[in-house]
Amino acid sequence: VQLQASGGGLVQTGDSLRLSCAASGRTFSTYHTGWFRQAPGKEPEFVATIRWSSGSTYYADSVKGRFTISREEAKNTVYLQMNSLKPEDTAVYYCANSVTRSVSAHASDYNTWGQGTLVTVSS
Repeated sequence: VQLQASGGGLVQTGDSLRLSCAASGRTFSTYHTGWFRQAPGKEPEFVATIRWSSGSTYYADSVKGRFTISREEAKNTVYLQMNSLKPEDTAVYYCANSVTRSVSAHASDYNTWGQGTLVTVSS
């Protein structure tokens, strides 16, 4: 499985962006696809994850109510709709697949990663 993240860009505070994560050849062993982000000089941070079978979602408190993760099974694609963006959302965003049955916010539970897409929010 390979993951291709796209959709990043430069926006202003309050704007919206939609990130996409396309999987080439999703296997049945993938339970969740998640988004993480890493700002310059900071540790990677969990953003959101979605379970493929049920569509159930889980969010970090910092993005709850502003970001929405969704999946489109026919396209093997997961989306991250980001609204009301803030400067502190600036980071490289990565999507990743997990083969862990339980929902997880830990990067170590995700074994396949995309290349990342940069989101910059100006104040």
